Amino acid sequence: MVLARFLPRDEQFFTHFNDAATNSLEMAKVLTEIIEFGPDTERKVRRLREFEHEGDDITHRIYQALNSTFVTPLDREDIRTLASALDDFVDGLEEVGKRLWLYRMGEPTESMRLFIRILVEQAQLLADNMPHLERPDKRAADLQRCILELHRLENEADEILNQVLAALYEGVSEVPQLVKAIRWGEIYHLVEEATDKGENIGHTLEGILSQYA
Repeated sequence: MVLARFLPRDEQFFTHFNDAATNSLEMAKVLTEIIEFGPDTERKVRRLREFEHEGDDITHRIYQALNSTFVTPLDREDIRTLASALDDFVDGLEEVGKRLWLYRMGEPTESMRLFIRILVEQAQLLADNMPHLERPDKRAADLQRCILELHRLENEADEILNQVLAALYEGVSEVPQLVKAIRWGEIYHLVEEATDKGENIGHTLEGILSQYA
């Protein structure tokens, strides 16, 4: 396999990863719109589904490229893991929007706005820093800052979740209030799980970086 070092590498994977990160950012922005502008939510949820389908297509193209490429720019397993992690993040974003639509939650809580802000920041980090993956040896510092920030944001989401769950049933005395509190609790968990998936992308990037240390 020494010969492989001297063969041209197929760089299309970086384009696919950049596209996947940009796709997740567009989804996160739509989630913000869903939270802030209740009317027209169904149309926005359809847009989320379209972005999710685009994410699936990107993942499929990555797997197809792996099957037809002899020399890859990154370890094959790293490529698979990163593609899967990005796809999971996109799925998590869509699930949040879908649940908001199904439950018709109405006016968002301040905690929900904080959660969505975290998701947008995670997606923005990925969109801004994914291009650095093409030169991990030269842009290691940028990627490391991205990884640390993804981790910090996930910790912030954990703290918010703990706070909202502790107070979720305060003042609840009637069945409709209880149902609404239960549904908000479910959505809060989904959003926090989505931030976990954002952090998992950081873990994958960190594993890739470790090979260039």
